[in-house]
Amino acid sequence: MGSALSGVGVYSRELLNGLAASDFAEGWDWFYRSQRYWRARFQKIPENVRVRPLASNRGDRSAALFHGLNQRLPALRFRRQVTTFHDLFVLSGDYSTPEFRARFAAQAREAAAASDLIIAVSAFTASQVESYLNVPASRIRVIHHGVLARGGGAGETPREKVILCVGALQRRKNQIALVRAFQAAPPDWVLVLAGSEGFEAEAVLREIANSPIIDRIRVTGYISDEEVAQWYRRASIFAFPSLDEGFGMPVIEAMAAGVPVIASNRSSLPEVCGDAALLVDATNDADLAGAVEMLTRDENLRAKLTAAGTVRAAEFRWGEAVRKTIAVYREVIGSN
Repeated sequence: MGSALSGVGVYSRELLNGLAASDFAEGWDWFYRSQRYWRARFQKIPENVRVRPLASNRGDRSAALFHGLNQRLPALRFRRQVTTFHDLFVLSGDYSTPEFRARFAAQAREAAAASDLIIAVSAFTASQVESYLNVPASRIRVIHHGVLARGGGAGETPREKVILCVGALQRRKNQIALVRAFQAAPPDWVLVLAGSEGFEAEAVLREIANSPIIDRIRVTGYISDEEVAQWYRRASIFAFPSLDEGFGMPVIEAMAAGVPVIASNRSSLPEVCGDAALLVDATNDADLAGAVEMLTRDENLRAKLTAAGTVRAAEFRWGEAVRKTIAVYREVIGSN
């Protein structure tokens, strides 16, 4: 819970609060692992919620159903179990250390095998759960994220000639290609990379240092939610050339904020963006550079994508995600 949340953190917060406000159950137990339990005890929570510690091999397992929100389950099982899978990029690409990959793979396989049903945040993630974890499609339910509008909508603030990319600097997010593609933008545009340093960030920073237009590239480092919202209000283009996403929450946030989007045509992004973004092969420098040049120079296309993005973002609602999650709970409880 709290602020400065990752995508999984936002998912957990919105889902937990939505479930607690529903009429599905009179009371809820929110389980936290030891490193988060004591902090959680001092946070404001709904009156019908009890905060409890979660140990892997011991503790009360009397709850009617346990939902693991981040593709993990404790070793000692509950009577009925549901797990949400957000992505499997650790298994699909070389985006982490071998040690992390091995630990992640073991946890994911154990959680998949022990789940009565699995929630996948996109059809793409569902396909990865099938192929990498050998889970039949009959045990997977796709429930998209909602979106929180951050940064207002179109027309509320004068836009600057800024291309914004939100996300940790790392190989998977593919900012290296965006830095190269940015050279195709007119000389009065600025590229802003907003995010902390992630896996192999040094390669991104090296590409920036070697860019002939380094003076027009800004790396913010970690910034607060409010600062992210400010950049959404200021930017005229949002670029997200990621190579692998389980959902891709920033593209929908940008659309909700009235920013036209360039996105990769890989993984979950075509599914999430629909026809409301300029989709490109982000592994092809010429394609990405062409999209950057086109959108920076074509104000009418930016307006068209802004309008389409606003409509698209409105389709993703946390209330609907909560409703569909409750339907999964009923399905599991009713089948046992």
